[in-house]
Amino acid sequence: MCRNIKPLFNFDPPATEAEIHDAALQFVRKLSGSNKPSKRNEAAFEHAVQSIARCAAELLDSLETSQPPRDREEEAAKAKARSALRFA
Repeated sequence: MCRNIKPLFNFDPPATEAEIHDAALQFVRKLSGSNKPSKRNEAAFEHAVQSIARCAAELLDSLETSQPPRDREEEAAKAKARSALRFA
């Protein structure tokens, strides 16, 4: 899995459209193997990003869990601590 794509489900507050779009963009970049498409492929690239973002939003809206929502700041602090251990 691409390391730049972060879990978006079960957070308080819920994932924003921008976060979902950014995850879709990272996914399309990973699949296509390029960060920026050529002019010729730009429309197809953007269409893929929009389609995946829509599907991801539908998925996040339909998922259910019995777990309480995770706190974004707390999860960010945990990730920062893991990173500090990893790159210390």
